Amino acid sequence: MSVLQTSIEPSRAPDVRYVLRLADTCLILAQRLGEWCGHAPVLEEDIALTNIALDLIGQARALLTHAAQLGTKQPGGAAFDEDQLAFLREERDYLNPTLVELPRGDFAFTTLRNAMVATWLHLMWQRLGDSSDAELAGIAAKALKEARYHLRHSADWVVRLGDGTAESHQRIDEALQELWPYTSELFESDAVDEHAAVSGLGPRWSQLREPWLEQMRTLMAEAGLSIPAEVPFRSTGRSGTHSEHLGFLLSDMQYLQRAYPGGAW
Repeated sequence: MSVLQTSIEPSRAPDVRYVLRLADTCLILAQRLGEWCGHAPVLEEDIALTNIALDLIGQARALLTHAAQLGTKQPGGAAFDEDQLAFLREERDYLNPTLVELPRGDFAFTTLRNAMVATWLHLMWQRLGDSSDAELAGIAAKALKEARYHLRHSADWVVRLGDGTAESHQRIDEALQELWPYTSELFESDAVDEHAAVSGLGPRWSQLREPWLEQMRTLMAEAGLSIPAEVPFRSTGRSGTHSEHLGFLLSDMQYLQRAYPGGAW
């Protein structure tokens, strides 16, 4: 019987946590998008969603590797690698916003979530291009090109669904009502963000709120949708307190690495 791999505990240094939040956002959304492989409504979208997932995995790999270099070390002093950080942390040590861990939903739900996150990431990569961390700035420069495609693709579909049939409009509106309360977490700042802003590592997440809202208002108007009213609810995934959905997702993600420690092919 295989022995389970011991979980790892990443550094809690603010610069590491700032990078891990970005890495986990990309990683967990990519896992959700991977669930569409073979299930999209048309072949072209099956390929498109898979390609977006692969782009996000590439971004997550670069960010996880950099997070390790910034100080996430093993007991012996060697840096953890990207696979260990991706697959061997406990649920509380994943720092993605709850929005990206929600179940995949239908095509309208996935499309709208992609548009929301792609808009946010596009704004984030733009600002990280001026990071005081040269490695992070380089990652952002490459990711920005991919985010442009992700944003254009998802926004086009939001408009097509919102301005399409009665059923497509209903589905995208229902997705909007369900997803919108989770977007507030994308714009909350804390001590980690303050450290990043002061050091020049990256922007406070709160700084992205107004430009993101402006782009969302434009997109929703074009799709014939109305942005929901604000609610008191706040999700807390980026601080490590997740919904019930992440544990099930991680059990799928982590199974092979924990069942066959160090396995490779």
